[in-house]
Amino acid sequence: MQYILVTGANGGMGRAVTELFASRGFRVFALDRDACEPRENIIPVRADVTDEESVAAAFDVISGTTRELCGIIHLAGIYMLDSLVEMQPSEFERAFRINVGGAFLINRTFLPLLKKGAKIIMLTSELAVRDPLPFTGLYSVTKTALDQYAYSLRMELQLLGISVSVLRAGAVDTGMIGVSKRALDIFCRNTRLYAFNAGRFREIVDNVEARRIPPSDIAGRLYRIFRRKNPAFAYSINRNPLLIMLDMLPKGARFFIIKKILSA
Repeated sequence: MQYILVTGANGGMGRAVTELFASRGFRVFALDRDACEPRENIIPVRADVTDEESVAAAFDVISGTTRELCGIIHLAGIYMLDSLVEMQPSEFERAFRINVGGAFLINRTFLPLLKKGAKIIMLTSELAVRDPLPFTGLYSVTKTALDQYAYSLRMELQLLGISVSVLRAGAVDTGMIGVSKRALDIFCRNTRLYAFNAGRFREIVDNVEARRIPPSDIAGRLYRIFRRKNPAFAYSINRNPLLIMLDMLPKGARFFIIKKILSA
């Protein structure tokens, strides 16, 4: 029996991933702050990935069941949309604690259960390798940091026979889309510096997020990556054509275009 740990398991993508792996014969430890109901091959584990004691308690639970994990899939994360000069410092710090610190804490804690041949996969974002749009800066910065953390971790863990990969995903049709729209609504209402620009930005967000894929596509891609004997470091899914074209332009041109669009 192979055991795997999935964080953020009670979210839209998390449920799709845990159900797919469970259906393929894996025993899945479904870790989330709000644990799901136990199902066949799915073992719910309640933990907050930002809290060291909580993660340590989760380790005790899991290590009491098995002494070996074949892998970890990181899906825990939050989406932030705000002005970098208007957001609260607590929100800035919270984004890093969850999107980057959570993966660090989980990997550090559960490393003793990862043997040679184990795999770690982290969900980053297509923005991690592109320049962010206005007001998505914090999300992009944290996902870029996570992507670089994963790269550095792969450099080290390859020496122990453990592979690390990232899946850089575009828009996915989960509850996160609703969260991003609510965050945009709040930003549009509260911003004092960018009231007009925020309204224009809403149109860009609608265009970017219109091309969504279902969580099952993410689950399927993660499963295929996991089953590879020697997975590559980075994979992409649902890359947005508008962002790709914008990214191909010189930086000066990008600044000019975004300024013209949001200021018109």
